[in-house]
Order: sequence, then C-alpha cells, then structure tokens
Amino acid sequence: MARIMLITFSILFTAIFILVSVLLAWSPGKPKPLLAENGKVIEGSISEKTYININGVEQGMFIKSKNPANPVLLFIHGGPGMPEYFLTRSYPAGLEDYFTVCYWEQRGAGLSYSSDILPATLNEEQLIFDTIEVTNYLRQRFGRDKIYLMAHSWGSYIGIQAAARAPEMYQAYIGIAQVSRPLESEKLAYKYMLEQYTIAGDKRMVQRLEQFPITEMETVPNSYRSLRDEAMHKLGIGTMHNMKSVISGVFVPSWKCPEYTLREKVNIWRGKWSDCSTNLWNQMIAADLTAKVTKLDIPVYFFHGIYDYTCSYTLAKDYFEKLQAPLKGFYTFEQSAHSPLFEEPEKMQYILQKDVLKGRAYY
Repeated sequence: MARIMLITFSILFTAIFILVSVLLAWSPGKPKPLLAENGKVIEGSISEKTYININGVEQGMFIKSKNPANPVLLFIHGGPGMPEYFLTRSYPAGLEDYFTVCYWEQRGAGLSYSSDILPATLNEEQLIFDTIEVTNYLRQRFGRDKIYLMAHSWGSYIGIQAAARAPEMYQAYIGIAQVSRPLESEKLAYKYMLEQYTIAGDKRMVQRLEQFPITEMETVPNSYRSLRDEAMHKLGIGTMHNMKSVISGVFVPSWKCPEYTLREKVNIWRGKWSDCSTNLWNQMIAADLTAKVTKLDIPVYFFHGIYDYTCSYTLAKDYFEKLQAPLKGFYTFEQSAHSPLFEEPEKMQYILQKDVLKGRAYY
C-alpha cells in the first residue's frame, strides 16, 4: 500500500513539476517588439508594459504603436475584472497599426490586481475617475488634447459614462457590445437559451437553466454566471460566435500569453472571480444605462455582433437610436457574437479608417 502511495505521489509531483515548468517557460513577462514584414523591429515603434499610480493605486497597462504619431486610443476591457489584452495574441485586432493604443487593466483586474483592494472601495464611480485619470496620463505623455475612447462590454458601461463627463478629452467614443439595460438583456438571453435548448432536446441543460428563472427575478444570482457562460458558448452567442468553450477560447490563451509573468496570469483569474468583480457585476445589473447617459457631446460609434446575447444587440440598437450625439454610427457585424474586435478585425479596421478617423458615420 505504501509503495502504491509513493508511486502515485511521485507521478503527481512530476506532473505538477512539468506543468509549472511549462507555465514558467510561457511566462517571461516581457512585451514582444513590433516587427515589420522583413522581421526587423519597426523603428520608433512602442511595445511596452508599464505601471503608473492612478488615484492612489498602482495600475498596469500595455501600450502598443507602430507609429507614435498616430492618434491615441484608450481601450477599456470587459468583465468586470477580465483583461482582454492576452486575446490579441490568438485573435490579433491590429489596433496598433492605426493608433497608439493603451490596453489599460482596470483597478482590481490583471496587472492591476491587488488583494489589498477592498470590495467596498471599488465601484463604478471609482472606475470612471480612474478612466479619466488614465486619459489625462495618455494626453500628457503623447501631447494630445483629445484621444479616442474604445470600450468593450462591461467596459462600455464605464467608458460611456466617462465620455459623458469629460467630452473635452475625447475625439470620439466607440462602444463594442455596448451595455444598455443589463437586467433586461439577461432576461432576453435566458429566454432565448431556454427556447433553443428545448428545441434541441437538451433536457439536462433545460433543467439546469430552469433552476434560475431569471425572467422572474429582479437581480441575477452569482451562482448562475458560470452556467450562463457555458450555455451561451455552446449556442455561439457568448464571447465569440465560433468559440464553443471558454476553457479553450479564453482560459488556455490567458496562460499561454508570454507578455505576462506567471504571477500576473494567476492574478488575471483572481481578479475575475474576486468579490470586487462580483460587486461591480451586481452594480451594473441593477442599473439602466439608457437613463444614466442620454446624451454625448462627441461622435458616437456602436459596433455590435448580430449573434450577441451577452449584451443584447436589440437593446443596444434601441439605445443608440435614443442617444443624442452630434454624429452617430451603428455597425452590425454579421459573423460576430460578443467580440467583433477579435472576430471580424478586418471589417473593424476598415470602419475605423473609413469613418471613425475621418469623422464620418454610417447608420
């Protein structure tokens, strides 16, 4: 018996050692330089990971640019608590071709994760203030009066409020999978999923979903979130239309991205499932953004995947039609669900060049 236990322990120890060794090899933590087609580093390009003090807390960001003379763009990731920079390795977005782009990782998330951050101190107001402070840092560093603000999913809940409060700092606001009425969006998604799994004859998934009658609730329970992710991705209405699993599509890429250290990778997931993230989720679900922000004094662009049920396409379009702005453009991505930035990057790049950077819009 003792011999069997020793062999089992040895196998387990060896497996853990190999896994840790592989993860360490994948985690040098240094940004790779931007290369030209000939394989040489692009002269004057920027590829850095940096940390700055933002309203009293050290926060991290990646800054990428093939040409620092290009317009500056601040990207606000989704979640809450889930950075997206690591996805650019598996799903290149190409933003650095046209912008000096800053992938800021929000307070309590990824590079900016800290166990010292208390849930009571982290709320949407703090993140709006942080967004404006990061904006000021970028304006000062790159000598710009205004920058572009691009926000995805949860990030759009924060980003559009920052744009409304400080329009003088922004050239335009770009909402990807724009949040509008979160609770109503969840109810529409739940109804759709229940219908689709019923039609497919998936009794097990129907039974699991029926444990959470979202359409009858005033809030969405945290215990529903992991089931929601699984159910959405199997139907192609989650992170990406062709991504059927969060594990292979998001979890694994987060560990393989070489520009994070192993500790930083661990912190990506600590931030994702922290109490801070949960509290932010609950704040968003209880809100109605269409009542919070009814007007922007800058050009507004919404990019939305037709298959998106994470943030309802229908509700986003309705919000867009009611939102007042001097210039508005709504763009439907026919092959995308929640992340057209990563699903249809060529189309997004075309729109950014043709309309956004030229101050035009299509609807």
